[in-house]
Amino acid sequence: MSLNTSAPRIVIRRQKRHQAEAPHGSWKIAYADFMTAMMAFFLIMWLLSLVPQKDLHAIAEYFRTPLMTAITGGPRLDNSRSVIPGGAPSVVPQPFSPAANNAETEEERRDTMRLDGLKQELEQLIETDPVLREFRPQLLLDMTPDGLRIQIIDRQNRPMFSTGSAQVQTYMRDVLRHLGPVFNRLPNSISIAGHTDSIQYASGERLYSNWELSADRANAARQELVAGGMNESKIRQILGLASSVSLVKDNSAAAVNRRISIVVLNRRAEKRIDSQNAAGAPVANLDALLEPLAHPALPEFGGNP
Repeated sequence: MSLNTSAPRIVIRRQKRHQAEAPHGSWKIAYADFMTAMMAFFLIMWLLSLVPQKDLHAIAEYFRTPLMTAITGGPRLDNSRSVIPGGAPSVVPQPFSPAANNAETEEERRDTMRLDGLKQELEQLIETDPVLREFRPQLLLDMTPDGLRIQIIDRQNRPMFSTGSAQVQTYMRDVLRHLGPVFNRLPNSISIAGHTDSIQYASGERLYSNWELSADRANAARQELVAGGMNESKIRQILGLASSVSLVKDNSAAAVNRRISIVVLNRRAEKRIDSQNAAGAPVANLDALLEPLAHPALPEFGGNP
């Protein structure tokens, strides 16, 4: 039998089938992404429920602002100091809001500008007023953390008060009465402090001392300021500091240490003084404590009264 070599050869290729591999938990990643998205959604819904209805409009306007407008500026751009371009200050209630701090800083800045203006006005008044110009070497003006301070100091041959007393000299009275109306031009209140040198009375600190003298002199200055036209309600406090705060540290007995300090208080100092005055807790059972004073008990004596 002969073989037919001219017949075409047929080759059949059979592909081997591989068994499909079982999944290794890729669905878990998708499920975790879904749960994260749902948690973020409910968190946003909870935060929106905390925002007052009137503030939701501001949030909506922020998201309606185009990105380029927020970056480059535009008519819908909020000019606040928010860290988010074009965004308003946070409308979520915060106990220590940056917006409140900025407002307080702005208020303090305006207060400082008013006090600087008052200082310039006083300096100009001292130069133009003949009475105050005569006492220019005894008037010291400077800015302190509590506000604008005006110090009227003694000179060796021109004291403000009679020796050892709170009786105001005539020229000192003129100076205080010229300064009184100036303090009415600002809403700020003032503090008056009296200072003495370190020379003590013969009786020492037991009886009438430099403490009483400095307080009496500060109160005498208050009376002259009010007599000159200053509103009496502007007085915040009267202090008698004796020689505890010397102007010349190396020589506490120097004449310049005898002075009156008038401080036009800034808002921060006023709030601090008010908080100190309100720090005392109310006395419990005040009526019970005052009852013995209203009806004092009579002493008991033997025999007939």
